[in-house]
Amino acid sequence: MKILLVCPRTPDTFWSFKHAVRFVSRKASMAPLGLLTVAAMLPRDWELKLVDLNVKRLKDGDLRWADYILLSAMIVQTASVQEIVARCAALKKTVIAGGPLFTTGHEAFPEIQHFVLGEAEEVMAQVVEDLRTGRLLPMYGAPSPGGQSRPEITHSPVPRWDLIEFRQYVTMSVQFSRGCPFDCEFCDIVVMNGRVPRTKTPQQLIVELEALRQAGWKDMVFIVDDNFIGNKPRTKALLRALIQWRRRTGSRMGFLTEASVNLADDAELCELMVQAGFKKVFIGIETPSMEALAECHKLQNRNRNLVAAVQTLQAGGLEVMGGFIVGFDSDKNDIFKRQFEFIQRSGVVTAMVGLLTALPQTRLWHRLKREGRLETESSGNNTDAALNFQPKMNREFLQAGYRELMKRLYEPGNYYQRIRTFLRSHRARGPRRRLSRADLMAFLKSFWALGVWHRGRRGYWQLFWSTLLSRPRQFPHAMELAILGYHFRRVAESL
Repeated sequence: MKILLVCPRTPDTFWSFKHAVRFVSRKASMAPLGLLTVAAMLPRDWELKLVDLNVKRLKDGDLRWADYILLSAMIVQTASVQEIVARCAALKKTVIAGGPLFTTGHEAFPEIQHFVLGEAEEVMAQVVEDLRTGRLLPMYGAPSPGGQSRPEITHSPVPRWDLIEFRQYVTMSVQFSRGCPFDCEFCDIVVMNGRVPRTKTPQQLIVELEALRQAGWKDMVFIVDDNFIGNKPRTKALLRALIQWRRRTGSRMGFLTEASVNLADDAELCELMVQAGFKKVFIGIETPSMEALAECHKLQNRNRNLVAAVQTLQAGGLEVMGGFIVGFDSDKNDIFKRQFEFIQRSGVVTAMVGLLTALPQTRLWHRLKREGRLETESSGNNTDAALNFQPKMNREFLQAGYRELMKRLYEPGNYYQRIRTFLRSHRARGPRRRLSRADLMAFLKSFWALGVWHRGRRGYWQLFWSTLLSRPRQFPHAMELAILGYHFRRVAESL
């Protein structure tokens, strides 16, 4: 059996890092973990190829070679999916599609013959058997409504790292848990993965990381959990095992992940993360408006000093990347000013600010539909300045305010000031970072692109010399943030 696994192209978005990866001579920010995991569920005697359109072209010869095309996609990849499906139809190729795009919206793709909805672990054994016998069903699994049991992930296999070229990617990814105990109105995590976090065993994840290490990976690894600390006792058990593995193997992999802001309340957990090699954590801060936090049921963020929480994590050794939203029903006209001031004061350098979007089947989506305010489906890109519902605030005012906020945040002077604020509160931990050849090449490229040609070159050199002379340990981190800022500015200016 010949199986072609296809990852669609991701458009130029905040998280694509398209304009930053070229500084390190890579083509994509992260490898397609879902497809690599599904590949590991297929028989070893089958012939497999993986084409990630973010790093290479999909040729007609690839499609003709395959008996079946396995396609996995997120909502933001819809345009690329449509192109791929049209090409498969022209060549009369059978497509089996899965992933978030199809789990919550497969009805929009009548030309696709077969769907795997929900989590693959639950149904792939049956899919494989039906592939063997040539009796594929139109649909496997189902969208998981609240309360439906979900599969344990303790038997999820080690991803097939051999199907990709490491040198094409900045970051590898693994997963420890699925699900989040919170229930934010706008979030589709609970729709797809539920509110009861399910975890792998610590040893299971160590085996995956060891496979990565043995394959030659030495750089950053994104633990792509919905909420890494959703089950704190199990997370702490993993971290202790991870610390021992790093000591035993000498691995210098660094980690980043996503977590809720209550991480700042647990000093032991923060310390374990830093000892285990965690460098960054993404937190959904959303808004400084307590009214908006109540509206969207982001209860874990209420009744706390969010700036202090961010600074606690930074002082402990973690860089906080933040998600922010404008466009809540309760937002007033001053929300753009409040967001800007909060972000600058907190030192959240990587601040992803997006317009509120109603993702399919979320509580927000259902509420807006009941109210007659839902206009279209989400693009999956909350930084494209598009609205898929009728906001309470004047639409044109909201979109204009959002665009101006993004441009202001990533204007060189404001951005470099935010880096300096972060560096003052951040305590670098662990061994000093060894500069690789790729690091040196990135620095040289940044000298030219940011220090010579870019209009923000004055701020670049101020950051360069002030960090090199007063905080040399943080110098590589500062230069990395400067390079990321180039990408963020390009995105902000394109809105």
